Amino acid sequence: MSQWQRLTQLGRSYQQQLASITLFGNSLKSFASLFILGLSLSVAIASCSPSSSNTASSASTAASQGNVELTLVSFAVTKAAHEAIIPKFVEKWKQEHNQTVSFNQSYGGSGSQTRAVIDGLEADIVHLAHAGDTGKIQKAGLIEAGWEKESPNDAIVSKSVAALVTREGNPKSIKTWEDLAKDGVQLITADPKTSGVARWNFLALWGAVTKTGGDDAKAQEFVTKVYKNVPILTKDAREASDVFFKQGQGDVLINYENEMVLAAQKGEKVPYIVPDTNVSIDNPIAVVDKNVDKHGTREIAEAFVKFLYTPEAQREFAKAGFRPVEASVAQDKEFVEKYPPVKNLFTVQDLGGWGEIDQKFFADGTIFDKIQADIRK
Repeated sequence: MSQWQRLTQLGRSYQQQLASITLFGNSLKSFASLFILGLSLSVAIASCSPSSSNTASSASTAASQGNVELTLVSFAVTKAAHEAIIPKFVEKWKQEHNQTVSFNQSYGGSGSQTRAVIDGLEADIVHLAHAGDTGKIQKAGLIEAGWEKESPNDAIVSKSVAALVTREGNPKSIKTWEDLAKDGVQLITADPKTSGVARWNFLALWGAVTKTGGDDAKAQEFVTKVYKNVPILTKDAREASDVFFKQGQGDVLINYENEMVLAAQKGEKVPYIVPDTNVSIDNPIAVVDKNVDKHGTREIAEAFVKFLYTPEAQREFAKAGFRPVEASVAQDKEFVEKYPPVKNLFTVQDLGGWGEIDQKFFADGTIFDKIQADIRK
């Protein structure tokens, strides 16, 4: 007998007992029966209602049946790579699990994407421009500590270096970082307050001095001169590219090497230089623990992250302009020729790590703000 059949039967019995109770009869036995039946009715109702544990597991149950939806939040310039990789993962998961996975994808400046996730954009996976942004999401309580060790290579899934893009024929003779500080040179770059790419650009400029023998004072003087030559700070790397290429502003653009490689693959003539002193632009991947547990998507989200490190996925990153992190792909002749080694390559750890970098350069009132204040004088 079903729960609702038992419930109906108990209700009828309850009504019969109620009708049999008289005003002057010996009602003790009747009330006792009424009480017992009422109690049984309450138990039956409770048994037919969903428990809190059932409610908590409903998302997980839903994720294990039928179609599943993942939300990937990433920084702007990864779009081409992910759009090539995602169909491969979807097909693989369908073959192995007979389950269809679809992706919501959001791309934008890394800083803006970070704030969006913290403010409520329910990302299952975040692929951001640098670990400092991922760390902010962790501090907000959405990602568990130790996320860097949950994936290979300290969770770095893509990497690049900074490149200087010039006009055809390089009329301003831009060859090194130092040339960006020359009078009459207009530089296009994004705003480090909103763009992870722009923070890498800033660090590349800073390291061009401090990693070649200069101190912080000389570095700040140099970087201030460079930013005086910036007519507009765009919100992200993609907008910076649009300003330079589509609007025709500026003599030189700092951007990811991968953007230039991708443009060349599309048939665009993009002259660029990769300076000998450069920063390793390392982009981490992380599962957003609070959200995947809420959505019941942890297994699939973790499987997608794992897939991004496979040779199949890493080749797509490399085709889209990123330097591969998987050794066998990095050693492929095609990519060795495409991505020659940088002579003097430094990392964020050489500058103290993202915690120290953010507090030193990008927190309100620190070096970048002071540089902007000097420029406005």
